[in-house]
Amino acid sequence: MDELPIGRRVAYWRGRRKMSQQVFADRLGKSKSWVDKVERGVRRLDKFSVLYEIADILQVDVQLLLGKDPERRTDALNCIDQVEVEEIRAALERYDSMSAYFDAAPYPPPLADMRKAVNHAWLTYQYGRYGMLTRALPKLLRDAQAADAGLGGDDGREAAHLLGQVYQIASSVLRKLGECELAWLAADRSMAVAQRADDPLLAGIATTRVCNALVAMGRARPALELNVTIANRLAPGGGNDVSPARLSVYGMLLLQGAMAASRIGDTATVDDLINGAQEAATLLGSDQNHYWTSFGPTNLELHRAAAAVELGDGGRAVEVHQLRIQEPAFNALLPERRAHHLLDIARGFAQVGDVANAGEMLLRGDRLAPSEIRCRPIAHEVMSDILRRTRGAPPSPIAELAEHMGVGV
Repeated sequence: MDELPIGRRVAYWRGRRKMSQQVFADRLGKSKSWVDKVERGVRRLDKFSVLYEIADILQVDVQLLLGKDPERRTDALNCIDQVEVEEIRAALERYDSMSAYFDAAPYPPPLADMRKAVNHAWLTYQYGRYGMLTRALPKLLRDAQAADAGLGGDDGREAAHLLGQVYQIASSVLRKLGECELAWLAADRSMAVAQRADDPLLAGIATTRVCNALVAMGRARPALELNVTIANRLAPGGGNDVSPARLSVYGMLLLQGAMAASRIGDTATVDDLINGAQEAATLLGSDQNHYWTSFGPTNLELHRAAAAVELGDGGRAVEVHQLRIQEPAFNALLPERRAHHLLDIARGFAQVGDVANAGEMLLRGDRLAPSEIRCRPIAHEVMSDILRRTRGAPPSPIAELAEHMGVGV
């Protein structure tokens, strides 16, 4: 990367953030032609003010665009620190278990400490504190890998279970922050580790992480097929138990299958899979959090609304939000789930042309979990759309949030 021209570096990071040239140009306040010329090296980037604005929009350290080592940022809410992302990448590239096959395994940390650390990481994720989580993940990955490589027997299975969870946490937060290929790698590792943990439900929920990463990379159809295949194998009844944990994992597989189907416009399959998940949620009886799924009747309705948005039916999403989601149950969900839903409904309102309510949803989400709104590329797209379609100056709360997000008209 340090040998590429600066325009090629801009193009590289724009691609990593899944932005078209038009979306990038809109956020920058430039024409698509201007962006194209910069990326091809026809036009020089010789103004530092513009360079810093580009770095803000791409959520990278400006030093990366200049081909230098990035400076570590210290603000509490930074969305993504490239130093930490590269450390996470390095941790994912370790093969401690293979090294232990030939040599002495690294000294494993105590399992009790690992349990506490993994539990804390899950809560950090479900409270939407993504900057804090990306800073903690490199060490957590290394510790979990050392435990998995250095322990055997029942302790070894538990260590594998914990490592599988850490891979899932990493995959989930990396996908939200636009690092989709790295998210896929972490999720794929989680599926492999689940076999050593001898836990089919851990493998099942790892499948949803793999499929989410595939969808984010534009591979919705294989994601749909994989979700449904594993859901069928884990379905309650027959030779399988009907425990709350199994119902939760099975239900989430169906819901994530529905989200994949919505990406390819398959309305019939979306309805079929959501109906299947609804049966599981009814049997479960309440909103629970087995395997950190937050599965239950309320989360099912959140996915019904999200699928409607992906199908382009914003009106249906808003209707689900207003008529099918009960406020007490919604407020009992953890912040990440609620803020994620409010972002989906902001998209729904924007689809029907109600930019005022779209902005209000973003503000509500920001109050719950700022990172979910300020750090996600899709939220930046919604805010850019709101600003572009607002007549006159936007309301001051929207303008302030847009400034925090680094989004301009």
